[in-house]
Amino acid sequence: MKQQNTIRAFIHRNVERQLVREYLLRETERAGFGGLSFNRTPEGTKVTLQAEQVGRVIGRRGKVIHELQRRLQNDFILENPHLDVEEVAESRLSAQIMASRLASSLERGWFFRRAGHSTAQNIMDAGARGCLVILSGKITGPRHRVEKFQQGHVKFCGETALEFMDTGFSTAVKKLGTIGCTVKIMRPGVKLPHEIDIIERIDSGLPPLAEVVMFEVSDEETVEGVAALSEEPAVDAEDVVDSVVEKMAGIEDQTQEEE
Repeated sequence: MKQQNTIRAFIHRNVERQLVREYLLRETERAGFGGLSFNRTPEGTKVTLQAEQVGRVIGRRGKVIHELQRRLQNDFILENPHLDVEEVAESRLSAQIMASRLASSLERGWFFRRAGHSTAQNIMDAGARGCLVILSGKITGPRHRVEKFQQGHVKFCGETALEFMDTGFSTAVKKLGTIGCTVKIMRPGVKLPHEIDIIERIDSGLPPLAEVVMFEVSDEETVEGVAALSEEPAVDAEDVVDSVVEKMAGIEDQTQEEE
């Protein structure tokens, strides 16, 4: 019963955080919503919002951010929430910002191939190791289909994908229907598990191989060493047992004499 309550508490917490994310995304989309993170502290829940235009999120004299924090306290179940805003260093390396831009381009009438290739190229020009742009929905006809645009190195599954890939999603609403825009970016400077660096001996403080003294043992010395070991007399198990019995008998005789 206790385990079920714990699982239920985790589910409710994650659902509430997802609702907070959707609300802040809707309210700060024009400011360039770039992501959200939650940190539990002894004082409460710290909500960090990443945005492209921090000034539009804060507002004049902090009016906008104070209103957002008030809504978080009244409309959502969070323990003493505190809202902070951080500026995105490079907007082209933020998957959420690029997904929103891609959706906006499609809504403004860009052809899907032009929008997809342009988004992928802008991400790679910013220094990313790889990117994947996925469009799904009624793109050009009455039927649903999926189009993918990939450049560079991309991980699709496993722990490396969860750790090194940044994912963003947005929706483009058109007359034919909605189009889902997913952007995945492998950040620059990422070192994958299979990539290793070979360090030179001099850089690690070891002498070069030319100065290392190596000892070679000839075949004759090896044969002599084996012969010397084989000539040593082997210890018989019966002799060991007899010596132990004699020692035990001597100990018993000493105890009887003392008595």
